[in-house]
Amino acid sequence: MNNPIQNVMEKIKTWARTNSPWAIHFNSGSCNGCDIEILATLTPRYDVERFGIKLQGSPRHADVLICTGPVTLQARDRLVRIYEQMPEPKFVVAVGSCSISGGVFDGCYNVVGDISEVIPVNVYVPGCPPRPEAIIYGIEQLLKTLQP
Repeated sequence: MNNPIQNVMEKIKTWARTNSPWAIHFNSGSCNGCDIEILATLTPRYDVERFGIKLQGSPRHADVLICTGPVTLQARDRLVRIYEQMPEPKFVVAVGSCSISGGVFDGCYNVVGDISEVIPVNVYVPGCPPRPEAIIYGIEQLLKTLQP
């Protein structure tokens, strides 16, 4: 039998999660083009804080992991560690061609591959580098999937 108090609490948690996602950014070895675009989304011109999105410094406080670049051998263990430190439920957004397919770095001796080969990915934002509008749209799509 469903407890009405638990139902209300779950609705409140979902509302808070969709209206105030906290994100952490991880560069797994890219050229920094996508990183610059992610930082541009935080500026007053694009202002992702209007959606409640806040960039966090600690994975223990983040709901969304925003990844850029292909996964290198050096970054693989760090990426997995950061992902495991995030509390449940956790979501991953792969930003840029390199994080989706390895991009121009695919086949390099020290590149493991794309983000999805190491951790599960919820949303892909294509582009090299993707525009801030595309990054915002990708995060909006993630937030829409969280709503009941």
